[in-house]
Amino acid sequence: MNFKEIHIGILISRAVAERGIESSRICNFLKCTEEKIEEMYNAKSLDSEILLRWSKLLEYDFFRLYSQHLILYAPPNTTNDNVKVKKSSLPKFKKNLYTKEVIDFILEQIELNKMTKDDVMIKYKIPKTTLYKWISKFKN
Repeated sequence: MNFKEIHIGILISRAVAERGIESSRICNFLKCTEEKIEEMYNAKSLDSEILLRWSKLLEYDFFRLYSQHLILYAPPNTTNDNVKVKKSSLPKFKKNLYTKEVIDFILEQIELNKMTKDDVMIKYKIPKTTLYKWISKFKN
């Protein structure tokens, strides 16, 4: 899975095919026509309300794809002690929760010599001990 370029319509289309859900059921659940569903399959992005409905119908968290993108391509800022951090009224989530897919992606980069261990630690801000635990735990 390429988390850098997410084409949500294609992924939804694949999930529908894998689960064998009939278009009539989809139309009923989403309250739309088959033409609109085809438009969604071709769309690179969808409205969050629609994506939530697809997630419920297909019992798959499509939002997690975007979360994984943020973990890989927008690592958390390192805070400097001299910089004041503004408080936010938004909920705060722990960002470094790595899914099996992300771990597999990172280990594949190392295995295929696309990145070195040092490159991974620098680019994705993964602690050395964490990376080495993954390597020993998930080694083929």
